[in-house]
Amino acid sequence: MVVQSERNVRRIPKPTFPPPQPSGLSPALRRNIQTLRERRSHEERRASLQERVAEAITRFTGSMAFVYLHVMLFGFWVLVNTGLLTLLPKWDESFVILGTSASVEAIFLSTFVLISQNRMAAAADKRADLDLHISLLAEHEVTKLVTMVSAITDHLGLETKADGEVDELQQDVAPDAVLDQIERSGGS
Repeated sequence: MVVQSERNVRRIPKPTFPPPQPSGLSPALRRNIQTLRERRSHEERRASLQERVAEAITRFTGSMAFVYLHVMLFGFWVLVNTGLLTLLPKWDESFVILGTSASVEAIFLSTFVLISQNRMAAAADKRADLDLHISLLAEHEVTKLVTMVSAITDHLGLETKADGEVDELQQDVAPDAVLDQIERSGGS
């Protein structure tokens, strides 16, 4: 009987697995994404029946299925009324009915698109307001942090390259003054 000591046994390395990779999203970011999804879903549920109908029509008219349907319909109309397809008798040789129908359709479709655009613009305005509020809050917080760090460096007697700019950085931004200046300079 051969007895091998532990030192003489060739060890087979165990397979290694990389550690689980982080998803790249912090819990706060995941929470924010979920909140925004819920908000968007809530807004969609709050839409009136008329807005939902307009949105559905706009979504369909912006699809390739709509294009294919019109190619087939108008193509059939043109082929029959030019006499190239003799399945049916001609009913609109001058294409006045086709032109009138297309014009009426264009009026309604443009109205549906405008309804959808108005709804999207209102949502975009809300998001822009939220962005502005968050930016102002972040600016205020950064200003306070600059003040605190400046107090720490003063207390410790440290000098930094930014010392000349600290007084300016410690001033809160007045949003109304910024907007007034933008308006005076002709910007939007």
